[in-house]
Amino acid sequence: MKAGSSLVFQMHYTPNGKAGTDRSYVGLYFAKEPVTRQALTGTAINAGFVIPAGAGSHEVRSNWTAAEDVRLVDLMPHMHVRGKDFLYTAVFPDGRRQVLLNVPKYDFNWQLLYRFGEPVRLPKGTRIECVAHFDNSTANKFNPDATKDVRWGDQTWEEMMIGWFDYVVEAEKLSAQNR
Repeated sequence: MKAGSSLVFQMHYTPNGKAGTDRSYVGLYFAKEPVTRQALTGTAINAGFVIPAGAGSHEVRSNWTAAEDVRLVDLMPHMHVRGKDFLYTAVFPDGRRQVLLNVPKYDFNWQLLYRFGEPVRLPKGTRIECVAHFDNSTANKFNPDATKDVRWGDQTWEEMMIGWFDYVVEAEKLSAQNR
């Protein structure tokens, strides 16, 4: 970060009728050597879905395509309380497919960042496909109302379908003035 930079965070709060205290915090790691690449956050996002009332396994898809050679660092699936499962698959330019992450039992209360032991190289043109399923039925004990269709929204009783990921561009070499 350059001197004078601002950090901006978006917090989602759901009112419960009681005063509360925000205990958010930020941890910073400082490089021991000059930085040559910047980490970028990408999203495979679908904000145009409708989950029908009563649907027990409604599928929603999203994707993102690499515009250049990149190294994938981590993945973070995001849904709300109707989220059931989430799958990331890389589809390489030669047609080969590789499952990057399979979360068969998504839990809104355990939103995790999955970091690779070694970054995954994705050549230009590789597509990250995300497939998620939502349970909007009465069988889902966390479902606020199985009688209503559900759309995109910030609140927990609404839904999101975001395949977050962080990556670095292979060819990037930051100069001293860009650091």
